[in-house]
Amino acid sequence: MQPVGELFDVVITTNSGYPLDQNLYQAVKGMSAAARIVKKGGAIIIAAECRAGIPDGSPYDQILRRAKDPEDILALIARETYPEQWQGQVQALIQRKATVFVHSSISDEVIRAAHLLPAGDIPAIVGRLQAGQERPLRIAVLPQGPLTIPYLA
Repeated sequence: MQPVGELFDVVITTNSGYPLDQNLYQAVKGMSAAARIVKKGGAIIIAAECRAGIPDGSPYDQILRRAKDPEDILALIARETYPEQWQGQVQALIQRKATVFVHSSISDEVIRAAHLLPAGDIPAIVGRLQAGQERPLRIAVLPQGPLTIPYLA
């Protein structure tokens, strides 16, 4: 547990490395930890290897492929129960709050198909987010991802 005094504009996180970052399905847990302390309209950047992909053909992958965007994921789940729907549901709820970038071995095309944004160069992403801001961004880093439970004190 880690208290913070205020929410952050950007939260950079991981899924705590192997074996927890083996696929995007697991990486949603790191996103979820970051979402606890990011401002509405902020950004989450997650670095997770995802050597096993989403994984392809999994129930999570099927939900992502059926939906046209994060709101559609929630609409699909509201109409019908899906196996392992938690990750899709949590991902979509996080995306209601923040833009999510993913730095991983997954191709940019697959990341976009999962309704997320690729983050090949994390410092460049942070620089783009900072551009045009009147003040420096408040940035938090959660190197252990879901093993840390941040909360607003």
